[in-house]
Amino acid sequence: MSRKNSYLSSTMKGFGLSKTDISQIVTVTFTLFAVIDVLGSLPVIISIKKKVGDINALLATAVSGALMLLFFFIGEQMLEFMGLDIKSFAIAGSIVIFILGLEMILGLEFFKADKDGAGSSTLVPVAFPLIAGSGTLTTVMSLKAAYEYYNIFIAILINLVIIYITLRSVNFLERILGPSGIIVVRKFFGVILLAIAVKIFRNNIGVMK
Repeated sequence: MSRKNSYLSSTMKGFGLSKTDISQIVTVTFTLFAVIDVLGSLPVIISIKKKVGDINALLATAVSGALMLLFFFIGEQMLEFMGLDIKSFAIAGSIVIFILGLEMILGLEFFKADKDGAGSSTLVPVAFPLIAGSGTLTTVMSLKAAYEYYNIFIAILINLVIIYITLRSVNFLERILGPSGIIVVRKFFGVILLAIAVKIFRNNIGVMK
């Protein structure tokens, strides 16, 4: 029995599983869930769906997940290689979010439906910056300073499952809200998006040199 436990322990260490911590996984999962705020982005996603058709939930989840993992592993190095910094990246994302907020509040249309329909809109602005936005990507990189890599990785995977289920349920959630409910929620979250965009822009423009 002791040999079996010893073998199991050595196997877990070999895969890095000994560093997993449930409390860390829960903390990081909720942190990322709050930052990603896929539920709060539903009015934007519904609005985009009305213009371009159904959004590819699997593609949006895969692309946003790839961005998160890419920034998790080599985010800072990648930006430095392109001559960019995280502050500039955050400001660019805040501008896109600001435009989306204006769309929702004023009823304007800045993001036109492309010829390939939902394909391009699945990538921009759904995968980026709504899901894997500058705040999410910055948070993913920042978490590495306080938590084990394996726990962050598992938390990212859990959030990707939540994102996929939410995107797959857009039609169902749209029926529950109804046309008038969507309008009210759309304008409310439009103001929220504007506030978030201004906050991201203000926090990053002040430290630009």
